[in-house]
Amino acid sequence: MILIEPDAATASDGPELKRRKAALKLPELRQFLSKAKSEVGLDGEVSVLLGSDTTIRTLNRNFRKKDKATDVLSFPVDGFQGEGPKQAGDLAISLDTAQRQASEHGHSLLMEVKILMLHGLLHLAGYDHETDSGQMAGKERVLRKEFDLPSGLIQRSTKPPVKQAKKVSAGIKKRGRLR
Repeated sequence: MILIEPDAATASDGPELKRRKAALKLPELRQFLSKAKSEVGLDGEVSVLLGSDTTIRTLNRNFRKKDKATDVLSFPVDGFQGEGPKQAGDLAISLDTAQRQASEHGHSLLMEVKILMLHGLLHLAGYDHETDSGQMAGKERVLRKEFDLPSGLIQRSTKPPVKQAKKVSAGIKKRGRLR
């Protein structure tokens, strides 16, 4: 299930919310979520909240004790689940941050949300790039290629965004170092 917070990314007015929903192509995003969940090996339902920086910051502060907005949060389901459909966990994605990152890296908001969704799903499946020896990065790289997605979050941490790279390249050209 994918939920869009009404106030996400200043979308409290009708036209902006409609524009964001159109840009996100919810049927395509739902299909991607289903395929990616399967490829990651997750069994159970995943709920995705597409919210604002304010909402994600609150969640990050309350659950991770980090008082800042971030792009994606993962909440795996642990232990007893009771009756009903099995739950794999929840994801919370900031549309504000996703929009900024999409612009920085030269692709659409839809593409960025897919990248964040895939990263979050890997965390739900138990991968952790902060503690493993590259397993999550490797799995994310394989799946990004399979889904025709550009560089992911782990890979980006070692490369500057497109706009920055172009500025650096232009500056080097002006100084005569790049041909």
